[in-house]
Amino acid sequence: MSIDLDNAVAVVTGAGSGIGRAAAHAFARRGARVVVTDIDGDRAAAVAAPLADRGTAATCDVTSLGDLEAVRDLALDRFGRVDLVMNNVGVLAVGPVEAIPLETWQRVVDINLLGIVRSNLVFLPLLLEQGAGHVVNTASTAGLLPYGYDRLPYTATKHAVVGLSEALALYLRPRGIGVSCLCPAGVATNIVEQITFHGEPAPPRGPSFPVLDAETVGEIVADGVAADRFLILTAPEAADELREHGADVDAYLSHLLKEAP
Repeated sequence: MSIDLDNAVAVVTGAGSGIGRAAAHAFARRGARVVVTDIDGDRAAAVAAPLADRGTAATCDVTSLGDLEAVRDLALDRFGRVDLVMNNVGVLAVGPVEAIPLETWQRVVDINLLGIVRSNLVFLPLLLEQGAGHVVNTASTAGLLPYGYDRLPYTATKHAVVGLSEALALYLRPRGIGVSCLCPAGVATNIVEQITFHGEPAPPRGPSFPVLDAETVGEIVADGVAADRFLILTAPEAADELREHGADVDAYLSHLLKEAP
């Protein structure tokens, strides 16, 4: 069921920078035609420009169903089909749990989780009609492990994205559509632009993973899609942590508490 990226049509949200940009270019290097989207249209255009006639760009706010529908129509008009959808937009709110207001929670949920829900509503009918395609949802190691208490809206939505993606795989794979869940650890991107801070920052509590550059992660994503891998990790150490967590959640939490500063 692995997708052939050569001449496939990929739509990537949040592709104006960071992992989205790197993944868009990695897909293109494997022969894909790419619709680069971002809430910042100028950034999207700059990412698409080197792709020449194999790329196009659009401004897209994933909180807008209409924007996503316009991206779908652009892909169909320009390339005639959609084969791969990468849902990559994410924002963070950082601070003690009691200091993060409800409206901040609502914004993070609307972007990180409901952005994927909207994308599914727009693009899945196309993939289901074709009986082929692939969906990539960007979550995080913070969606696999419990250490992100200092960014709880992000952690909660990324856990939701992991659960959504697993269930989606069970639904879509029998229908010929692959599903991957990207769970990056440390990646050098400009996501700091998307962080809102509330109250005093809390000390980190959790494992330390190596930090990769976005270009390396883009290649990891493209390879994972080509291999039809569900869980795409950027740090092998995260798999060890995940096994330890799954073996005994109580013991894992106790271990983190003992290591707390």
